Amino acid sequence: MDVRARNHVVVTGREDGPVVVLAHGFGCDQHMWRLVVPALEEHFRVVVFDYVGAGRSDLASWREDRYSDLAGYADDVLDVLHELGLEQVVFVGHSVSSMVGVLAAIREPDLFAKLVLITPSPRYIDDGEYRGGFSREDIDELLESLESNYLGWSAAMAPVIMGNPDRPELGEELTNSFCATDPLVARTFARATFLSDNRADLAKVGVPTLVLQCSDDAIAPPEVGAFVHAGIDGSRLVTLDATGHCPQLSAPRPTAEAIVAFAAGPP
Repeated sequence: MDVRARNHVVVTGREDGPVVVLAHGFGCDQHMWRLVVPALEEHFRVVVFDYVGAGRSDLASWREDRYSDLAGYADDVLDVLHELGLEQVVFVGHSVSSMVGVLAAIREPDLFAKLVLITPSPRYIDDGEYRGGFSREDIDELLESLESNYLGWSAAMAPVIMGNPDRPELGEELTNSFCATDPLVARTFARATFLSDNRADLAKVGVPTLVLQCSDDAIAPPEVGAFVHAGIDGSRLVTLDATGHCPQLSAPRPTAEAIVAFAAGPP
C-alpha cells in the first residue's frame, strides 16, 4: 500500500517553507496536533501522519513483529520522509515519539535538520541513580492492568497522563483516543514504550535538538528532561509553564511558539 494512505499522511502550510514533521505519542493520532498546526502553517510546510495502527492509518498493514520495538515506528517515520522525498526536516516528536525521532535521526541523519523532543523520556523505569519516574513493579502493574482491562485502564490512566484536573475535557479527549485504539495494537505499543531504554542513543544524536518539557509532568518529570538535555551534546532545554504530559493540548500557544522559535532559528 502507498505510504501516504497507509499512514494517513496530510501535508499543509507553505509550499516553499521549511518542513516540520509532527509525530504523535502512544494512544494518540495526528488529531492531537490540531491546536498547534495553524501557528506552524504560517511559517512551515507541515506534515502530520498516523503510525500504523493509530488514527486513520491502515490497520491491515499492522504487524506485531514490526511494532513490538520502537525501531518499527522509526521505520514509519523514515518511510514517510522517503515517500514525500523530504530531507533536512524539523522532526517534532511527542512523548515516546521523541525517542522514535532519535532512532530515525541516528539511522539517516541527512534527512533531519533539527529535532524537537516534547516531554521525552529515554527510559521510564528507575535504574540505579537514574530516575525515570517509575519502578519496575510500577510498570509491570501498569502493563498487566492494560492487558487485562484496556478500556478500564484507559479511563483511569488518561487523566493522569494529561494532568490538568481542572480541565476534565482534556482527560476525556485522551481517554477517547486511547479507547479508539485496537487493544492488541495498544498493548504492543505500550510494551515497546514503557520497557524501552534509549539512554545510550542520546549521545549518538548529531543534529541540533530542543528538549521541551513541562514544569509538572507525572510521566516525564523535570529530571528526565534534564537527563535528555545533558545526554544530547549542544541541545537546548526549555521548560514550559504547563502541567501534564501533552502541552500541545493543554498549552498549545507556548508549545507552538517554542517550536517556531527553534525551527525557524539558526542551527
